[in-house]
Amino acid sequence: MDDFHKGLTKLRQEFHRDPELGFREDRTKAKVADHLQALGLEVHRGTGIVAVLRCGTGNRAIGLRADMDALPISESSTHGYASQNDGVMHACGHDGHMAMLLGAAEILTRDPDFDGTVVFLFQPNEEHGLGAQAMIAESVLERFPIEEVYAIHNLPGAPVGQVSTRPGLICSSESLFEITITGEGGHASMPHVGVDAITVGAELVQALQTIVSRKLAPASGTVVSVTEFVTDGQRNVLPGSAILKGDVRARSTEDRDTVERFMRQISDGIAAAHGVKVSVSFATEFIETINAPIPVEAVVRAAQSQGLATIPDREPMSFSEDFAHFSAAVPGCFLLLGNGEDGSNGRPLHAANYDFNDALLPIGAAFWAALVRDRLPLKKGH
Repeated sequence: MDDFHKGLTKLRQEFHRDPELGFREDRTKAKVADHLQALGLEVHRGTGIVAVLRCGTGNRAIGLRADMDALPISESSTHGYASQNDGVMHACGHDGHMAMLLGAAEILTRDPDFDGTVVFLFQPNEEHGLGAQAMIAESVLERFPIEEVYAIHNLPGAPVGQVSTRPGLICSSESLFEITITGEGGHASMPHVGVDAITVGAELVQALQTIVSRKLAPASGTVVSVTEFVTDGQRNVLPGSAILKGDVRARSTEDRDTVERFMRQISDGIAAAHGVKVSVSFATEFIETINAPIPVEAVVRAAQSQGLATIPDREPMSFSEDFAHFSAAVPGCFLLLGNGEDGSNGRPLHAANYDFNDALLPIGAAFWAALVRDRLPLKKGH
């Protein structure tokens, strides 16, 4: 392992040891900003961290994004850099994403063989889908105008360094719903006297599954999941109220709207049938992540220039990505970078014993640098 790799590994493991939740990444942001300033970059501290590196006379600019937040998970790993913060851990590899992008900044600062401007975007609170919107609300895209934007996410179970992406939809949207049922509780021995909210809720849980099975095309990729069922019932008390909470994943705005429409229609129908009140809230924080063709082509070229195995037309991912808000505003590409197939590298994202593969750090950093050189090439004769 050379000094560059050792330095990135040390940095990544320091991030891993001290994880912070979304919009609370104070120590993480300070560490990122200090590292960038030590490299000589122009650094701006706000909701996120933005660093600017200019070279040559070119007027083109591209953005590279890394996420910074950890998850509310208690780590079960036993390695020496396990989380020191109870109930918080980097279980999604954001520690590695930061280290790779900082590594790219170091490569490009040391050998600035490009012509234009690179804007490094270190984003908070990706896990709750609010960080990109917060940075955009702070006018980050107006203050640092970029023509294209890119983001990497590590992918456990894929060979180390394998790049996969696709034009068009790459990640699903995520919408959260909450259905409140107001009936009339009563004694468990006399259900006919009131309107048992738990029975109505159970009927709703079953009926909601018909949206995907009967209202949408079989290959739509939409998922409707009820994840919580909360009532005010007791051992011998029938509940008068119930709340259903859940999650919807969709691959198009049209399918997302269809799910919401039928969810409300089904809820109204069951409410009328049982004589209860039902209210529905449906909120989308993660929109669909859409890749633009030209940035995808650039990612494929840069990966191939580094000798990396490349899948240019992978299947869309069912998970959601906050990067979607950046790529909705500016043409962009979200790509997956293989984190390894065996051991801890093959464990799923968000697992309590997940760990980023440090062998990937110099690969990711070099890929970022190759992408910058592809998009901001030196003029002939330089």
